[in-house]
Amino acid sequence: MTPSTASLSAPHLKASPLTPEGFAPFGRVVAAPEQPGRAFLGSLIENRREAADLDFSLTHTAASPLPFEARLMEHHPLSSQAFLALDVARFLVIVAPSGSNGPEMGQAQAFIGSAGQALVYAPGTWHHGMVALDRPGRFAIIMWCAEDGRNDEFHPLAQPVMVAG
Repeated sequence: MTPSTASLSAPHLKASPLTPEGFAPFGRVVAAPEQPGRAFLGSLIENRREAADLDFSLTHTAASPLPFEARLMEHHPLSSQAFLALDVARFLVIVAPSGSNGPEMGQAQAFIGSAGQALVYAPGTWHHGMVALDRPGRFAIIMWCAEDGRNDEFHPLAQPVMVAG
């Protein structure tokens, strides 16, 4: 999405670096170890349904420039969702806590992640779809899914939010 003339009056967010401390209210960030070894994600991927299967998928995302105009948020009320950066320069993360009628965009935050990072959205955390910056990107996605139709919910924003780097 590219900025439009109508977005000049849209609320603005300034993205900060994706760190475990900054992202903590929305989930977890894990970085690949700098020395040989492992960083574990398994216990971080929550599921709140008995009849759900762990879903693993790969996605290829076109590159988008900053500033970025966010128009749609989503959340997964009964499962965590993990994104692992496989082949990406930088990526944009937009999150918001739950309000009474969807995401509370007045408390939204934006972060810029980089190659070697993975993030896990806590169940119910509103977020924008993954946005690759600089060049197209590839991500692995892990979450619990069931056939009950409650895997995700989408919320179009009444007013777009502009995110700058």
